[in-house]
Amino acid sequence: MTDVFGNDPEYELDPVVAKLIDGIDPRLLDSSAGRKALCEFDPLLFALIYLPNSIKDSQGRTSFAECHIEWADIAKEWTYPVTRTAEQRHAFLAPRGTGKSTWWFLILPMWWAAYGYSRYVVAFASKAEQAEDHLENFSRALKNPANKALRQDFPELVTARQDRKGLYEARSGFVFSTHGMDTAVHGAKAGDDRPDTLLLDDIEPGESSYSEYQMKQRLTTLLDDVFELNTEARVCWSGTVTMPGSMTHQLIKHNNLIRQAEAQGIPADQAPVPEDLEWVGLERIQVHHALPILTNDDGTERSFWPTNSKFELGWMLERRHTRSFKKNYLNDPMAVDSEYWTPETFRYGSPKCTGTILSIDGAVTTNRNSDYTGLAVVGYGPPLAGSGLGYCVVKQAIAVKLQGASLRAKVLELLAEYPETTGILVETNQGGDMWREVLHGMPVRIHTVHNKEKKESRATRVLNLYERPPGHVFHVGKIPALEEQMCAFPKGPNDDMVDAVGNAVLMYLRPERKRKSGARKRRPR
Repeated sequence: MTDVFGNDPEYELDPVVAKLIDGIDPRLLDSSAGRKALCEFDPLLFALIYLPNSIKDSQGRTSFAECHIEWADIAKEWTYPVTRTAEQRHAFLAPRGTGKSTWWFLILPMWWAAYGYSRYVVAFASKAEQAEDHLENFSRALKNPANKALRQDFPELVTARQDRKGLYEARSGFVFSTHGMDTAVHGAKAGDDRPDTLLLDDIEPGESSYSEYQMKQRLTTLLDDVFELNTEARVCWSGTVTMPGSMTHQLIKHNNLIRQAEAQGIPADQAPVPEDLEWVGLERIQVHHALPILTNDDGTERSFWPTNSKFELGWMLERRHTRSFKKNYLNDPMAVDSEYWTPETFRYGSPKCTGTILSIDGAVTTNRNSDYTGLAVVGYGPPLAGSGLGYCVVKQAIAVKLQGASLRAKVLELLAEYPETTGILVETNQGGDMWREVLHGMPVRIHTVHNKEKKESRATRVLNLYERPPGHVFHVGKIPALEEQMCAFPKGPNDDMVDAVGNAVLMYLRPERKRKSGARKRRPR
């Protein structure tokens, strides 16, 4: 027999649930006023009492992940008035199967609507049909006879003035409407009211139908159209990273940079952030990235949702190294299947080098739509025993949007940081005379390369050197930006560092190109 909250006593009660219901006088649960009073400032208890089936797993167990508790705490901020523009803009990224849509499109909006914390919600998804599905789930929950307490205690919310595709308007005055990201919604109003809550769920399409150009268009829609519906509206953006360079990926990258800066004692507003990520901070978006494996104070690890079999700690630890886990659980776009590099490709070490070069793959302009200039410091070592090829060590790789004197200063800075560098290798396919202006009077020799071979062909030859045993290319340590770009190649938004590293590796190791059938091999000069 289930208890008053619908929990099956066959299973041990979830600790969070046990704490929630501890000490509650059962008589309060028998009256509408009692239930409403209990839940007015507690969305977790609201879910337990009014939407119990929405938080049960397939075996009838009720439990909460640690991120659900964080989300509920953030949702409580809706009980306070907004005091400044863009004060409450949140992005939530979590493993697949965490219930992002259930919480942010059903449970929490229902709580806000029931108590009047939100009067007008507008929801967006990549496609209008996807957003409409969320609204249909919301409407279905209101009509569900199993949610008896909800229907009894909030009749003005349950009774609809309008309930049609893309719109629910309750007799209480609460409005919930939905749109696709490409739908024109300028000036959306319900009577005299503008939306006070904006919900965003997977507003980017899958990688197979998405590109950098489309990402920039969608970002413009988000900033210029959606956010401008009401700059004081609270925003809840839930999603999963599917493509390197996507908006959700940029949210995570920005969040990581802020956390790294804070760990070094640098205030968040002074953290160095690349230009293409600045919009996250400028729009005051607070990023909440839920990780499935958390570290205890003593260094041991725990699951963020231990009572859910999908997130059982042992199971996750066995799979944490796989691309599938990184992609679906960590929101790591480097895990997206690649035609070239994968995270498992990279070897780490710093064998002794007999030569080092600074390789530059340049961009012609530095405007917002131009490519970056890639700079890579790559060392060379002689052939190892039993191997006819030497090896390369990638010591550093960065991407900059600099020109002229600023780029020259950066080059000199890298030469000073790596004094063992004896030359600069420049790809001259782009830039032309610009390189003579930037690199004149350098303290090391200048070498040039003009590539006629396709990028993909060159990348294949470089990848073969990465993979060929016993290892011919090493990274001195993890170089996240480079490795991310390599794993995204050729679908990623940029490949400047791939080219810069590749040019140096091919210059040092000189692997033969595949010759066309019948072609004569040129005699070395």
